[in-house]
Amino acid sequence: LNLLLFFFSTRGLRSIPSLSQFPRLRYLWINNNKIQDLTFLVKNYCLTELYLNNNELTDISGALKHLCSLQILFLHNNELKRLGKTVKELKGMISLQTLNLFQNPLAYDPDYRLYVIHFLPSVQLLDRKLVTQRERESALHLYNPKRAWVMQSIAFGKRVDTSLGTAVGSSRCTQPARRPIMPSVLKWLGNVQVMDLLCSFCRVPFEDPKDAVLVRATRRSLMEFSSVDWNKVATCQERRLENKAEEPLEKLTVQFR
Repeated sequence: LNLLLFFFSTRGLRSIPSLSQFPRLRYLWINNNKIQDLTFLVKNYCLTELYLNNNELTDISGALKHLCSLQILFLHNNELKRLGKTVKELKGMISLQTLNLFQNPLAYDPDYRLYVIHFLPSVQLLDRKLVTQRERESALHLYNPKRAWVMQSIAFGKRVDTSLGTAVGSSRCTQPARRPIMPSVLKWLGNVQVMDLLCSFCRVPFEDPKDAVLVRATRRSLMEFSSVDWNKVATCQERRLENKAEEPLEKLTVQFR
């Protein structure tokens, strides 16, 4: 059957027969009942909105992980106690944007909100409150500090074929550098020639050594390093879920020789 919507709210139901005959079902309201298990959702892969709030659910393990198309899931005001198992069940829902888990025992965990934000990165609205960038950063620091450190310290370097164009201001930089003379050549030449060559070799091309240092520095390759705050770079899931143009990255670039 091509039924897309079912509404079973507020009927005092304790169980529901299998809905496998409705494989294209997309919207399902079963809130405000006394449901304790979800075995009736075995083949409803097309569900995008599922309202299970105000029931008597204590565990959802193995009941929802196949619903990869879910975008809205209400589970608030139930009896879910194990935060890790509950979040693990929802990890495969890469399109999940709105999630309610408040008024469950698991919501009283001290780091409950950051835990959900970190392990369910596609969620944009958690317990009726928008997930902020600061919360995502805090969750990353708390549950993956090594990756957070790498993302903050990573930089890209490349060689730039440009010149500073700095001219040596001293008029004393007029003589070219002398080529060293090998000892074997000196031995082959006569004494007079050796002395003349040594005097020529010992001449300093710059009277002030600082001028030589400056010339050498301007001939070095210019290096450019750029650093990006990866916490502000949208993931593939975020780019797919948010239908808006990407903002330009804030990049810090440093050049030196």
